[in-house]
Amino acid sequence: MIYFDNVTKIYPPNIVGLDNVSLSISQGEFVSIVGRSGAGKSTLLKLIFGEEKPTKGKIYFENKNLVDLAKKSLPFLRRKISMIYQDFKLLDQKTVYENIAFGMEITGASDGEIQKIVPQVLKLVNLEKKEKFFPPQLSAGEQQRVAIARALALRPKVILADEPTGNLDLYNTKELIKLFLKINEHKTTIILATHNKDVVNYIKKRVIVLNEGKIVKDIERGKYIL
Repeated sequence: MIYFDNVTKIYPPNIVGLDNVSLSISQGEFVSIVGRSGAGKSTLLKLIFGEEKPTKGKIYFENKNLVDLAKKSLPFLRRKISMIYQDFKLLDQKTVYENIAFGMEITGASDGEIQKIVPQVLKLVNLEKKEKFFPPQLSAGEQQRVAIARALALRPKVILADEPTGNLDLYNTKELIKLFLKINEHKTTIILATHNKDVVNYIKKRVIVLNEGKIVKDIERGKYIL
């Protein structure tokens, strides 16, 4: 489903994000990307999401080369690939319902689709009673679940999660990971970048370890190892 072919990413003036990385990820996999700060975790996700272009190499998603993808095609890519961030990136002036609807509007969803899907994803993340709340009225765990609902509303084939538990306590972290595992059971590919050892060990699925932009370990059913 996703294939990196000798991918290198250099940031100015000469900072290595990724260094000659090759990897493949199949549909329905749950992959944890681990490594110290600056190892290349976020760079890898941004390249898949189309936020960055590689300096060298090719990146394929469903046999399409993302390197050649025009900017105008990014909304179509993001109907299939959704990103969840550590800081939620919700709009404080919009309600929970409106935050999710807005994400759908950007990708061209119709009013009918929005009215049908938003209640469904809110129910999935147990927030159906909070649809009229604004983000500042919610806990950090609830805000992250809104971010997940916003991603799910696009019915993506892939969810990228960049340190999504970084602002959560232990209880909300565990609940969030249970939700990711539940989503993954429906064959949605999950790629999780994290430094949380307990999260990775709880998931017990494929682990890719990055160090200075290189893949140093790739374990099918692994634990957090640096």
